[in-house]
Amino acid sequence: MTAIPLTIPSLRSAYAAGVSASHVVDQVFARIEEVDDPNIFLCLFDKTDVLAAADALGAYDPEKPLWGVPFAIKDNIDAAGYPTTAACPAFAYDAAEDAFVVKQLKAAGALLIGKTNLDQFATGLVGVRTPYGAPLNSIDPDIVPGGSSGGSGVAVGHGIVTFALGTDTAGSGRVPAALNNIVGLKPTLGSLSASGLVPACRTLDTISVFALTVEDAYAAFQCAAGYDAVDSFSKSVPTPALTAWPGAAVLGIPDADSIKFFGDKVQAQSFSNTVETLRASGATIREIDFKPFYAVAEMLYYGAWVAERYAVIEELLTRDPEVVFPVTREIIAKGGELSAADAFRGIYRLHDLIREAEPLLEEVDMLCVPTIPTFYSVADLQADPITPNNNFGTYTNFVNLMGMCGIAVPAPSRGDGRPGGVTFLAPAGEDAKVAAIATVVEAAGTRTLGATGWDFVAPDLPEPEVGADRIEIAVCGAHLSGLPSNGDLTSRGGTLIRTGRTTSDYAFYALPSDGVAKPGLVRIADGTGVQVSVEVWSLPLEQFGSFMKTIPAPLGIGTLRLSDGSNVQGFLCEAVATHDARDISDLADWRAFVAQT
Repeated sequence: MTAIPLTIPSLRSAYAAGVSASHVVDQVFARIEEVDDPNIFLCLFDKTDVLAAADALGAYDPEKPLWGVPFAIKDNIDAAGYPTTAACPAFAYDAAEDAFVVKQLKAAGALLIGKTNLDQFATGLVGVRTPYGAPLNSIDPDIVPGGSSGGSGVAVGHGIVTFALGTDTAGSGRVPAALNNIVGLKPTLGSLSASGLVPACRTLDTISVFALTVEDAYAAFQCAAGYDAVDSFSKSVPTPALTAWPGAAVLGIPDADSIKFFGDKVQAQSFSNTVETLRASGATIREIDFKPFYAVAEMLYYGAWVAERYAVIEELLTRDPEVVFPVTREIIAKGGELSAADAFRGIYRLHDLIREAEPLLEEVDMLCVPTIPTFYSVADLQADPITPNNNFGTYTNFVNLMGMCGIAVPAPSRGDGRPGGVTFLAPAGEDAKVAAIATVVEAAGTRTLGATGWDFVAPDLPEPEVGADRIEIAVCGAHLSGLPSNGDLTSRGGTLIRTGRTTSDYAFYALPSDGVAKPGLVRIADGTGVQVSVEVWSLPLEQFGSFMKTIPAPLGIGTLRLSDGSNVQGFLCEAVATHDARDISDLADWRAFVAQT
């Protein structure tokens, strides 16, 4: 039988057609043998045991979202009855029970295959800081696999498993994704329980998900998420259904003075191409100064947070320091030199830098950055084990310190054939939002999944729904995404549903104003006007009254006719107010007017 692409939709179709879970297990182990890289797994389960777990699933159950889906976990996450090493033999212990997230995934029907290699104690972004020997990059063995979740990224890149769990403190759930042409979902801190995880920095760690597609990564995230009272850092975070991107957002990217590629012109061009793809899809691009974010990033390895890593292995470093990987020992041992005063000074400095960055973040819906600024080879790391690792963290190190969620997604291949990739970053709780826009990038160009040769199939995602307790409102001026009055919507729980245009029955004006400029949308004779660009937002009904109080005369809410045939509530203007206004019907787009003025 031909190999089944190990995406969740493909597996569900195969299982519904009668393929057995044991057949998929056979395929997984055949692929492991074909890849022939003994350094991917630190603990590969016996095939007989995995087949027994597949048989225990019984008949195909489509109600279990991950029924028969093979996955792997990073070897700093517990699996009952197996050793957890964190890539340090002297630290290893046998886990008495599954980590919380592993229990969640098994309950959804997933099949655990084994435990993967990592940078020791999850300290590094390169994937070669392991005494077991580094796994080879799935795309190009000369390139480092990425870390610290290198084995997990490589396993997914080769199509050995559908998804794999990593962990992410400084970017370990994103850098391997960029290097192996796969997706890396770094969820909101606390949404995935850390019970059963050997921490790196407990206040910053999150378990992450690698997958071949955004849809699969998000599905695994939904199944793994859940509140865990045992984990004092666990949070109840919404995991709504993944929907199609509504087609409009203001994306912040590093400006020309602060963007970093370390001389890699091919990577710079790749990022520029992806930004243009997003612009063509309806995004508004805003360049911002990234220096405050870089300053936050530097604190992770040069500030008091190194002491968190030290706290995890202090006893081992004191008792037998030589058992710790040399580079790892050099980095973590510095934490023992820091004082409580240093920690508090670090916390104060972090909050100052976050406050400095807040005005920049308020101007945008999310950030879009290169996942990595450039590529490094295994030889590069042998020559210099520190600098390439630090450079990999340029766009990743600040994220957890600032409490953001994110997703790294493949972009069309670079001009030299290496994988392209960007990361979307947003405030905590907006995991579905970044995943939705990531689907736009992964569908760009012609893409194959990881190193498998399997073709990417775009998901058929539903449009965002508006419940009975919400109202749709069309906006056409200062309330648009990223513009001055947008906060009147977002602060009331408003969410962007879609973009569109009115029917050609409207005239459009810029009203005289001493403050924030206001639009005037006026209905005129049918077919004699223009189609004006709008965004349709969903607002909780209980917030509608307070929102209306922010709308000054001569504006009001009426019914707008949209070109797709729908009618929605939206801003209309009293015709008398347009006598002294500027007619901008020729622009038919408030953003175009703002750009002119």
